[in-house]
Amino acid sequence: MEQFAEKRIIDSRGRPCPGPVTDLSKAYRVAKLGDVLEVWATDPAAKNEIQTWAKHSGNDILEIADEKNYARIVVQVTKKRT
Repeated sequence: MEQFAEKRIIDSRGRPCPGPVTDLSKAYRVAKLGDVLEVWATDPAAKNEIQTWAKHSGNDILEIADEKNYARIVVQVTKKRT
């Protein structure tokens, strides 16, 4: 039986950096390969910090979008640290 990826919303609105990256890291620890983690953040530094986190961890940024009052950063788990 094929297992489907999960999508998880990480609502970090109102949290200053490094809050959104910390929240993403916590979700990443329990995520499985293929899962999608969508971070909502109001801190302007979150977009750059999450892109840096993805590059260093080997995971993929699928989308970065500016919504009405927050940034939405979508990450797919493509690598897990052992």
